[in-house]
Amino acid sequence: MSEERIPLDVLAIAAHPDDAEISAGGTIARLVEGGYRVGVLDLTRGEMGTRGTQEDREEEAQRASELLGLRLRLNLGLPDGRLEATVEARERVAALLRAHTPRVVLAHHSVDPHPDHCAAARIAQEAWYLSGLRRLAELAGGPPARRPARLYRFLSHTAFEPSLVVDVSAVFSRKLRAIQAYATQLSPQDASDTGRHFLFGADLEQRVITKNRYHGESIGAEYGEPFLSEGPVSADCPLLAMLAAAPPTGAGTE
Repeated sequence: MSEERIPLDVLAIAAHPDDAEISAGGTIARLVEGGYRVGVLDLTRGEMGTRGTQEDREEEAQRASELLGLRLRLNLGLPDGRLEATVEARERVAALLRAHTPRVVLAHHSVDPHPDHCAAARIAQEAWYLSGLRRLAELAGGPPARRPARLYRFLSHTAFEPSLVVDVSAVFSRKLRAIQAYATQLSPQDASDTGRHFLFGADLEQRVITKNRYHGESIGAEYGEPFLSEGPVSADCPLLAMLAAAPPTGAGTE
């Protein structure tokens, strides 16, 4: 993992490579096209996945990062399938938040059937808080304490009533290409594998299209990505300001 301190506007924290693309890839693409610096922190390498290998996932994540135009992609290398919200994990993530100074964090919803997603949600929440503790930052010996302004939850499996929905219609094809970069996750592994999603059975791309169309319709758009905020969304929230400066009909329209 790089020690270089690359300033970011937004950091998405995901349990596995491809989670950020599936749940927030359109919002990431829209922000990048608006000139904002976006990074992704994957907590595990996805090595326990039924399809593909760890090396496949690493190459696919690199390709997806290029397609989205990420400024930074990091992997914490925590154990896939056994992810836990330990003190060490949350302090490592807090140190990265202080080092890369994002104004907004995007993370998993805390309610999800996948235990890694739930653990990732807790790690992100606790790290977000700890990143602002001065004495902990001094003890770590790195950058000074600095807490991102807001943390938003993205949707993986379990539905929620969103605090906001981002119009991603203009960049939706780019989001799909980033998801398709994870080819081993979309193709059958062997004759017994139908290529469908293991938890819900539906084709992964079709599930993404269906969910994003549903949420897009709720705001009068073709495609939308839902996010959940703990508490009211301030009118001067930095994420809203960034989205306002990166309109949905920008250069990414295809």
